[in-house]
Amino acid sequence: MKKYLVSGLVAASLLGVGAFAKVLATVNGKKITEEDVAPIVAQTGRSFDQLPKEIQKKVLDQAIERELLKEEALKSGVQSSSDYKKALERIKKDLAFEIWMKKKFNEIKVSDSEARSFYDKNIEKFKRPEMVHARHILVKSESEAKDIINILKKTPKSKLKAKFIELAQKKSVGPSGRRGGDLGYFARGQMVKPFSQAAFSLKPGEFTKRPVKTQFGYHIIYVEDKKPAKTIAFDKVKERIKAQLRMKKFQEWIKREAQNLKSKASISKNI
Repeated sequence: MKKYLVSGLVAASLLGVGAFAKVLATVNGKKITEEDVAPIVAQTGRSFDQLPKEIQKKVLDQAIERELLKEEALKSGVQSSSDYKKALERIKKDLAFEIWMKKKFNEIKVSDSEARSFYDKNIEKFKRPEMVHARHILVKSESEAKDIINILKKTPKSKLKAKFIELAQKKSVGPSGRRGGDLGYFARGQMVKPFSQAAFSLKPGEFTKRPVKTQFGYHIIYVEDKKPAKTIAFDKVKERIKAQLRMKKFQEWIKREAQNLKSKASISKNI
């Protein structure tokens, strides 16, 4: 299906930006809100509050400068020029479109039963495989791996994780070494087979007593945690499903409405 772009105001309503936007600064009595910085932040792909503090300050400075320049433009009397009046007419039409689109989007509803039906028909999408949280130490030779294993065997269980992290930071040649070998959670198919088999055979708090060989070298693996395979409960994903279905309905409505209007319009193409 062809995808149609969602208008800026509709997107803003989905993000919760609007009347209740947080005030970030005041310039000559004019409030600068998160909504005002949204056009600047949009190019980062993140919301304002997700940006590092230093970037937030730069973005806010840009918004303040923009506000001051806008005030200066209004003082100049530019709004009485013909260019301004022509541009204003175009903007009015675009604004009417934006507000109308937002209104139509807000009219679309998705019931709990519709969401439940989608969930039941697509249950495979909500199944989470067995996961393991592991750390590893990667070295180039089997003898070095065995030496590390011998150190770990002599380490008291209460200090094993800390020792493993220390050794990973000192000896691992893998990129995760600086993080103490932390690989986070992963499913069976996400790692090469020998590594995956070894990791999933361990219980939390255990490490491999023999080096695990892969094309990358020799690994010592320590398992921190395991999560069994499970299906995510409907209540946990209901709102996400409803938002997805609502957008799908909106896209379908746009397509139908556009096709209907095209069938009635007089259209002449030059290409």
